[in-house]
Amino acid sequence: MTKPCIICVAITGSVPTKADNPAVPVTLPEQIESTQEAFEAGAAIAHCHVRDDEGRPTSDLDRFAALKEGLEKHCPGIIVQLSTGGRSGAGRERGGMLPLRPDMASLSVGSNNFPTRVYENPPDLVAWLAAEMIAHDIKPEIEAFDLSHIFQAARMWREGQIAETPYVQFVMGVRNAMPVDREVFDFYVRTVQRLFGEDAPWCAAGIGAQQIVLNEWAITAGGHVRTGLEDNIRLDRQTLAPSNAALVQRAVALCEDHGRPVATPQQARQILGLRPA
Repeated sequence: MTKPCIICVAITGSVPTKADNPAVPVTLPEQIESTQEAFEAGAAIAHCHVRDDEGRPTSDLDRFAALKEGLEKHCPGIIVQLSTGGRSGAGRERGGMLPLRPDMASLSVGSNNFPTRVYENPPDLVAWLAAEMIAHDIKPEIEAFDLSHIFQAARMWREGQIAETPYVQFVMGVRNAMPVDREVFDFYVRTVQRLFGEDAPWCAAGIGAQQIVLNEWAITAGGHVRTGLEDNIRLDRQTLAPSNAALVQRAVALCEDHGRPVATPQQARQILGLRPA
């Protein structure tokens, strides 16, 4: 298969700490340096969260602005994708960084269970976030934790709440949500192709040890991949990942094994229909 594979690196997230793995980048300089290494290893998208001075997740506009500026300076052409996830704030605070006009932003279109809480995405907030993304020319990445989220994204697309063909990412392996199941994965792929078209791009993310499993499934099925320390802090049961770049390199090796070229940022922008850098 010669279709280029887009690699997204989720560099930090809201949960992992240096106590879990010293390589987790927390400060803005650490995040910029870690992303640059991952970019040079083959990542075309950086999925970004920011932390406050205590290392806690935040939606602070100034921190997102500084991170975006640093990534664009040190990783020319990289696709900056900012998170609107629920651990970083409440209500519309979650979208406070959207006026920065990143290339992409995450959009969860429905609620689901997480290990110890409900990940709440009420319809009014989802509609507001989607409208802000249209207003600021931001492509949403639909984070689908459940089959219903794919159908909800399709409805929003038909009704004009999502401007262009949605880029759906299957998230599998979160405890209490969708487990890693090959039959379900294959059905997700068929559902995206049926609802959005055979050539609609999609991505998959696996949590923890399942990261490499979903990487390989997506690569062999013609999709795109997400990796990084946000989702997985280990190379294997005994070995902590030394960097985000190491996890990107692992995904690159899988692409090589299965004959998939790794997409450059420019190719990724074309595949996803993004504005030029």
